Amino acid sequence: MAVNPQIKTLDLRPPKAPNLPIAPVDYRQRYLDQLNNVLRLYFNELDNFGFGLLNTSGGGGISFPFISASDSTDQLATASNTPTVITWNTLEGGNGFTLNAPGSATAEVSGIYKITYSLQFTNTDNAAHDAAVWLKIDAGSGFVDVPRSTTIFTVPARKSAGVFSYVCAYSEVVFSINAGDELELYWATNQAYDTSPATDGIYIEAIAAQASPYVRPATPSALGSITFVSRLPTNT
Repeated sequence: MAVNPQIKTLDLRPPKAPNLPIAPVDYRQRYLDQLNNVLRLYFNELDNFGFGLLNTSGGGGISFPFISASDSTDQLATASNTPTVITWNTLEGGNGFTLNAPGSATAEVSGIYKITYSLQFTNTDNAAHDAAVWLKIDAGSGFVDVPRSTTIFTVPARKSAGVFSYVCAYSEVVFSINAGDELELYWATNQAYDTSPATDGIYIEAIAAQASPYVRPATPSALGSITFVSRLPTNT
């Protein structure tokens, strides 16, 4: 299928209704020529927009609300068996969301969304322990747990003293939210790592970029994104 040369990649401009010339009382060829020309230009806009939207790469011209964020710090649980908010200190990109310190995002557009996250759990203890992660939403009266949003991860015992075990905790949740609502991710573990007093257990670790034994970029403690799925259902 040939590409329409009038379509620019990722440049979908919605057509605008034309300003039709006012008809004279008597028949005039000039008026009909002007009218036909205005309509021709408008129909060309419709054709171009439809082609740009419906061709095989048309989705590339559509913008949806989304947010992507990460965190470059170690994250410790408040205490064992205690819900703790997951923090995000770097906005990787977004549209239609506001990232709030230390760990919430505010939606600007109502809809059904999917949150996808990856957490770098580390276990310093010589026994396996569990960590749970779930979603909360504040619709104006405080953060409330999102039903059926919890995922449980088991982090194996450390390999040896000073050589810890790692689990990439990946999951996703589809949820509904209204404009102005805030959302946060929480986590908890049955054995929380601490530095004072020194306590072995689980925490979410950030690792700086490495040059040895091979070059690799930094490992964020948390990576996450929220993408638009659909508008909210309406009653008809």
